[in-house]
Amino acid sequence: MPAEWVPHEATWIAWPHNRRDWPGRFAPIPWVYGEIVRKLAAVEGVRILVQNQAIGKQARRVLEKCGANLDAVEFISRETDRVWTRDYCPLFVKNRKGERALTAWRFNGWAKYPNHTRDAAVPSFLAKRLHLPVSTPGMVLEGGSIDVNGQGLLLTTEECLLSDVQQRNPGMTREQIEQRLGEFLGVTQVIWLKTGIAGDDTHGHVDDLARFVDEETVVLVDEADPSDAVSLRRAGLKVVRLPMPRPLLFDRTRVPASYANFYIANGLVLVPTFNDPNDRAALNTLSKLFRDREVVGINCTELIWGLGALHCMTQQQPA
Repeated sequence: MPAEWVPHEATWIAWPHNRRDWPGRFAPIPWVYGEIVRKLAAVEGVRILVQNQAIGKQARRVLEKCGANLDAVEFISRETDRVWTRDYCPLFVKNRKGERALTAWRFNGWAKYPNHTRDAAVPSFLAKRLHLPVSTPGMVLEGGSIDVNGQGLLLTTEECLLSDVQQRNPGMTREQIEQRLGEFLGVTQVIWLKTGIAGDDTHGHVDDLARFVDEETVVLVDEADPSDAVSLRRAGLKVVRLPMPRPLLFDRTRVPASYANFYIANGLVLVPTFNDPNDRAALNTLSKLFRDREVVGINCTELIWGLGALHCMTQQQPA
């Protein structure tokens, strides 16, 4: 599985339509998407799953008003349950010849939400549309639960893949999971971190906790278990601390606000910000690590009420 920073052909997203995911705060969400697409469409293709014709027209109007490059945008009619394409879209892999294929992992709504069947059907739909070979590992795996450096290392958490809370794969052992990741993603070493961040509805996704920024460097948020840094250094990795915003609550519920939920695009890194004093520190840290890319903050104080941010809503298709 290539690292996120390799050249992309496109980014896959789904246009927001499920108002229940942002109760009482849905109105600004399409405009947040408009700004994200405006940035992405300036550097790569953006392929947008739209629920129906009416939603597609609405998306086009928003993007036109936001000044997005519509020549780089493709609208694909496909029903979804939610917008979090990171978790239900297929994971793209490449062989040594550079030939691409899809891995269609099972998706069960984070072992929490029963209305996930439309999302779960997206990988087979994309395989047919893209005319690419597809493999089916037969294991539940969300894209946000892992991060790779493209050289055989993979990050994940015990809380997500091994806990009996929101249990993804009952009966599978740590060794069996590692074997499956190796077989289908080319992973040679799995680095198991402990738990995810507070407020995480997915129960331990690593993309809010720790991320590769190059083959040998990982950013780790300040709230991480102290043993996580030890595990990363033991694997020969350099660890850079990434601040966290102050706890963000809405209706007395803490949401999973984290600067680690950034998305790496062609020549660009989009970073969630939260109207917080640490926004600047996080952007400065990531700017020093991604010197060859423009690092841009996207205000996600509204988006995060849906319990996801920039990495959760994107899935890269490598060139």
